[in-house]
Amino acid sequence: MTPTLADMRRDYIRDGLSEAQAPSEPFSLFEQWFAEAVKTEQLPVEPNTMTLATVDDDGRPHCRVLLLKGLDARGFTFFSNYDSAKGQQLAAKPYAAMTFFWPTLERQVRIEGRVERVAPAESDAYFQVRPLGSRLGAWASPQSRVISGRAELEAMLAETEQRFLDQAPHCPSHWGGYRLLPERIEFWQGRASRLHDRLNYRLQDSVWLRERLAP
Repeated sequence: MTPTLADMRRDYIRDGLSEAQAPSEPFSLFEQWFAEAVKTEQLPVEPNTMTLATVDDDGRPHCRVLLLKGLDARGFTFFSNYDSAKGQQLAAKPYAAMTFFWPTLERQVRIEGRVERVAPAESDAYFQVRPLGSRLGAWASPQSRVISGRAELEAMLAETEQRFLDQAPHCPSHWGGYRLLPERIEFWQGRASRLHDRLNYRLQDSVWLRERLAP
């Protein structure tokens, strides 16, 4: 018998998260959790998969799944078409939230903060290591724009392939990276009976404050 939505649940018993396990700043803990996700999560799940949320001019939220492509002390980097829906939303309201979920580890990380474009040289460097098909696609696809059908997209790709037949595609001006500069990072570890562990880091006057949240 197929279970109803109300009956779908699992108990989380794998691990816990205490203040004694958590550093004073969030980046090293994220790097530790991410490394464990790389070793633990099974393909086709990509451990750098995240949900990115933005807000439009009317205050309506929009979510989509992307891949994290960079992480350092400044923040979390991803790449996209600047003219896409998310690009227009970030240009108008440069704030976003991202969520990582690693089900095997029963862990979730929520990140919120301001978003800025990365330097053009950084976008160029990443663009050049992308597969050729992805580079051509960045040129061919008018991301988020209404098109007549798959045939139109394939025609645009064919035209792009001809354009770059004798040269490697360079990074287009409408494509590049964003960096989310975190102001809040929450680490969630599933626990039994829904009494989950939640450690929240808030940036206040350039100092990270750590606090426990009720589940």
